[in-house]
Amino acid sequence: MVSRMFRMETEVDKDRRDLLRIRLRDTNTAASPVLRALRGTPDERELPLHVWVLDGAGNLAGGLVGHTWTTWLHVTYLWVDERHRGASLGSRLLTEAERIARDERGCAMSRVETWDFQAPEFYRKRGYDVVCVIPDYPPGITEFTLTKRLG
Repeated sequence: MVSRMFRMETEVDKDRRDLLRIRLRDTNTAASPVLRALRGTPDERELPLHVWVLDGAGNLAGGLVGHTWTTWLHVTYLWVDERHRGASLGSRLLTEAERIARDERGCAMSRVETWDFQAPEFYRKRGYDVVCVIPDYPPGITEFTLTKRLG
């Protein structure tokens, strides 16, 4: 029997993180024909997608930060300043991001994660369906993942 000795470490190490990401990507690519077909194509990379709304003085009134990858829009952040809520800025931001993703980047789907006290109803009203619910993430809060078919 072969005896192996390992040492476990817990410090944050960006070089090892990057190496791990590369090795996991290579392993996943070898295991998946879909991911293998993406390698070397423009769809392989995430492209940032940002939409901003500025008030008359040029101050940030709201914004959406996300990215597109393959045929998906991923909404990471959507925020509207409290003073401007109720003016449909959130809807306008989301609609513009979906338009860019669909018309300019060929996306067919969109996804977002939100907490129960944030905006699950906002997204549902805009055609998103709940596909995942995680209670107590973090404790006392429920996280929702929602998706929408664009088009």
